[in-house]
Amino acid sequence: MDQMLLSLLIWLPILGGGLVVLIGNDRADTARWVSVVISVIIFVMSLTLYTDFDSTTHLMQFVEKASWIPQFDINYHIGIDGISMPLIILTTFTTVLVIIAGWEVITRRAAHYMAAFLMMEGLTIGVFASLDAILFYAFWEAALIPMLLIIGIWGGDNRVYAAIKFFLYTFLGSVMMLVSLIYMYVQGGSFSILDMHNLSLTAAEQAWIFWAFFVAFAVKVPMFPVHTWLPDAHVQAPTGGSVILAAIMLKMGGYGFFRFSLPITPDASLEFADIVIVLSLIAIVYIGFVALVQRDMKKLIAYSSISHMGFVTLGVFALFSILKMGAGGELISLNGGSIEGVFLGLEGGMVQMISHGFISAAMFLVVGVLYDRLHSREISTYGGVINSMPKFTGFAVLFAMANAGLPGTSGFVGEFMVILGALQANIWYAVLAATTLIVGAAYTLWMVKRVFWGPITNPDVETLSDINGREFFILAILALAVLIMGLYPQPVIEVMHSSIDHLLQQALTSKL
Repeated sequence: MDQMLLSLLIWLPILGGGLVVLIGNDRADTARWVSVVISVIIFVMSLTLYTDFDSTTHLMQFVEKASWIPQFDINYHIGIDGISMPLIILTTFTTVLVIIAGWEVITRRAAHYMAAFLMMEGLTIGVFASLDAILFYAFWEAALIPMLLIIGIWGGDNRVYAAIKFFLYTFLGSVMMLVSLIYMYVQGGSFSILDMHNLSLTAAEQAWIFWAFFVAFAVKVPMFPVHTWLPDAHVQAPTGGSVILAAIMLKMGGYGFFRFSLPITPDASLEFADIVIVLSLIAIVYIGFVALVQRDMKKLIAYSSISHMGFVTLGVFALFSILKMGAGGELISLNGGSIEGVFLGLEGGMVQMISHGFISAAMFLVVGVLYDRLHSREISTYGGVINSMPKFTGFAVLFAMANAGLPGTSGFVGEFMVILGALQANIWYAVLAATTLIVGAAYTLWMVKRVFWGPITNPDVETLSDINGREFFILAILALAVLIMGLYPQPVIEVMHSSIDHLLQQALTSKL
């Protein structure tokens, strides 16, 4: 079973999505049940990746390899380590919740809606599991198609514009990555990602490859200034689309920096780290202030996501700010910092990705619950929601606290680790990053105050019904995830420890 587990996780949801399409919209209830059953089976199967995972090694596990296009040595080569495994489980976990969340809400083409999420699940797992560069690129681009359809078919009034903007930004950003992958194949004769990690490259070659990767991954994260597609996509996407976009698709960009940029171009990463750090800090601080003035709840959370994802790229590249390399590629000084400190920041970037997956999913589902009742995302539409929806308000406030980085929630853990790592590099990096604890609390709590507290200014709010059993189940599961990871993150951290340590050694080894 373990020998084919990854293939099953990739292809079962894709084939299951095809089955749901065949069931058709005329039998929507059957399609819903089949989709839920398939997604739950995939999630339960994915837990085997965790239970059978050997956290003492950085080597790839659950590896499968078969020839695909032998003329160019392109293989169906998949496997996982401590960096990719948590992201795969996050994907299967979130997909279950999204399908259940759309159970009653999606009435138009319900079967196609469920099928799109199942197919996207399989394609996204393929991205995180690929060990062949062309296979990775194929899954990377194919994952755009279901999201394009989700936004374009089930989105808001301006959905076509948002879908096309999303597709063009992310697709064109990836073209340079493909060129770089082909160039490295010509230089090294292999499309294996692990072989590319060991490929000797000159400073000029690394620079070009670094920026090609950067464009592809920065658009996906998204980083400032290529972030403008995200608020439009979130506002127009249905609730489930926003959840997957924030919880899973943004992580593909962060994963790319871990899997490609650091191990393949360590010298270029060192040379250009300050630029990436500045862009990350702009995202954390400036975009936080942009979120503060939003009137649309979805836009506020979308900008919040950009700000919080800035911690991922800050954690990844802050380590280079304390390094000084010798002419022979040896590490000759740490500029006052410590390897343990930058390791903490790098690991914090991974923890932040997982935590943000839980919190962003929860925040968008909270907005979705309100939108399903009053069909408005405007903050001014609401006020005094606690009077008619007390249970729902309890969950919403918890997730808002997590979004603001409250200790005891998952939102605090990753950000605190990154801030500690940034402190090793430069105290001002840490000070600027820490402002998110103030600005984040400001925009999140101000939204909570205006939506849930105060007098009821809209009579329709008085008629709102509290969350039903289905909604309670989804929010309760996410609340447990946020609290458990906030109070005891060790089970997540320990599985990635060896892989992050190996990645750090790769980043510290010059190829010149």
